[in-house]
Amino acid sequence: QVQLVESGGGLVQPGGSLRLSCAASGRTFSSYAMGWFRQAPGKEREFVAAINWSVYSTYYADFVKGRFTISVDNAKNTVHLQMNSLKPEDTAVYYCAARLGSIVTRRSFYDYWGQGTQVTVSS
Repeated sequence: QVQLVESGGGLVQPGGSLRLSCAASGRTFSSYAMGWFRQAPGKEREFVAAINWSVYSTYYADFVKGRFTISVDNAKNTVHLQMNSLKPEDTAVYYCAARLGSIVTRRSFYDYWGQGTQVTVSS
């Protein structure tokens, strides 16, 4: 049974930073792509970033390029999302997701999801 558990959310001021973590368990993830999505109130869940676990290729949504960085820690089976220069519009619940295969941005192609972690950017 695949389990994804997010952590690291919280309240931060505009311009600040947070690092989200997604602890993955239940199988070997070397053939998986791991994604981060977010959902703001009243909006659809949208793609943020993804990484291929074995070759470390990455892909980002345009609105986070240069501000967010996705990475994996193989020793801890954990995926991180480093978020810098945060803006109020980054406020959302952030979800970790996994799929067997290559990186895609469509949420319906991801098979496993975490419970989400709230990120609030406000002064």
